[in-house]
Amino acid sequence: MAEFITAQQAAKLIPDGATVGLAGMGLSGWPEEIACAIRDSFRETGHPCNLNLKQGSAMGDWGYGNNFIGWDRNKREDGPDKAHGNRGVTRFGEAGPGLVTKWTSAHIGSAFSLCAMALKNELESYCLPQGVIINLWREIGARRPGLLTKVGLGTFVDPRVEGGRMNACAKDELVKVVEFDGEEYLFYPAFKPDVALLRGTIADENGNISFAHESVINEGFAVANAVKNHGGIVIVQVEYLAKKETLNPKDIKIPCNLVDYVVQARDPMSCWQAEGDYWEPAFSGQIRKPLSSLEPLPMDERKVILRRCAMELKKGNIINLGVGMPAEMARIINEEGMTNDVIMSTESGMIGGVPSALPSFGSAYNPEAIITPHDMFDMIGGGGLDVTVLGIGEADQYGNNNVSRMGSRLTGPGGFIDITAATKKVIFAGTLVGKAKLKTGDGRMTVVEEGVFPKFVEKVGQITFSGQYSPDTQEVFFITERAVFKLIDHKMTLIEIAPGIDLQKDILDQISFTPVIAGDLKTMDPAIFEEHWGRLADYMNESLPK
Repeated sequence: MAEFITAQQAAKLIPDGATVGLAGMGLSGWPEEIACAIRDSFRETGHPCNLNLKQGSAMGDWGYGNNFIGWDRNKREDGPDKAHGNRGVTRFGEAGPGLVTKWTSAHIGSAFSLCAMALKNELESYCLPQGVIINLWREIGARRPGLLTKVGLGTFVDPRVEGGRMNACAKDELVKVVEFDGEEYLFYPAFKPDVALLRGTIADENGNISFAHESVINEGFAVANAVKNHGGIVIVQVEYLAKKETLNPKDIKIPCNLVDYVVQARDPMSCWQAEGDYWEPAFSGQIRKPLSSLEPLPMDERKVILRRCAMELKKGNIINLGVGMPAEMARIINEEGMTNDVIMSTESGMIGGVPSALPSFGSAYNPEAIITPHDMFDMIGGGGLDVTVLGIGEADQYGNNNVSRMGSRLTGPGGFIDITAATKKVIFAGTLVGKAKLKTGDGRMTVVEEGVFPKFVEKVGQITFSGQYSPDTQEVFFITERAVFKLIDHKMTLIEIAPGIDLQKDILDQISFTPVIAGDLKTMDPAIFEEHWGRLADYMNESLPK
């Protein structure tokens, strides 16, 4: 039976040098009140210290959650630089160097204070694929030696490239290249965890944990099981308490035998469901929201890009939409009335409905099913996706794409590496040049003022997707507002150009390599540059073979 304690008491239970496991996405699953108590304890006493953090997904609010009313997607590119959020894992960095000395995650971009420390080499920083980290918890809990997979080969995670190290002081070997049955694999060894810091919605008097208002059924069970089976302690923050034996057994996501301590939050605002929503019942299944209430995207170059991406879909496709611009394609599909003709999903475990973009990425309006991220990554890894739409950080002549580390900006891959390793059609979406001023309308695209951040470069700074490791059976597109490229024979090939765009001045002069130009270079459909489109059904009318 779990013991009920305060957040301050919980902070005192964590030993110096502990390996600490976290579970969740965004602010779902994040124990904000406990984290603040740990930060304050370190400031006051110097303990706990030298923690080794292990997390799968991004856990923070990108600076929008604390002022989510009136949140403007068009200001997003300035967010990580100008609107730092102070919730989430970044709390541990607020105490300064010494509280955390090692940090492994799939996505670190929203933990601004820790990223700043990583850039100064004040802590060791590592990034591994999200599905690998999440599924590694199951291997650890079952006391298996680690995880064997092809995910990560040829990317910066490959030890022959960078081994997942994100800064100069990171020296540990977290991944190995091995040969099994005549084939090359990556092996991610297990480790010994000491503490689990988790969050649910409700705890009963025995310590059984329900995720009733959580939008994500995160990997909390696997983390708790791994910690308990290695003699560690499991601490769970909740918002509500319930009488024992009153919760539906099927609603229990972490059973009491895996829970040592429960902290009921004193401030309910430390229990946000998602970054931009304290509680949206359409995310967690309590209601189904009229999808007509979701506002369409404004007409701009982003909408053009997403419309062109949507043209690659077929009825019956199972689709993954990544964070950032790609997640907004759900609004395009909804606006075109085609939500019931495809199945949209996110790596967090959402299947069906309309996935949310930032500031509540990972959640979905009216999902048909919410499964664990373990099950989702098993489905993804086995080839269960038809199409994924992900972002472009920077791309090069070899078809490599970097979204994980660009200059002094540390982000990590999230599920990018896992998803692109096995999906049949991979679409990378983004503008050709960052910060360009563009005008769309009258069936054409016009560059009003050229941008200042080239995205198509001679060589990417880090390989998050390896064009050379892409299998011949995989279709890979890079779709921008001005041009569409396709990876053909592992070479970047220009296959379409936007109406109104000059091939030399607006495309070739803005990229740092010479692409192959298709002999039948086509013009992008002028209709997607108009205010009203209404033609997605025409492109999706060919059903998948049964």
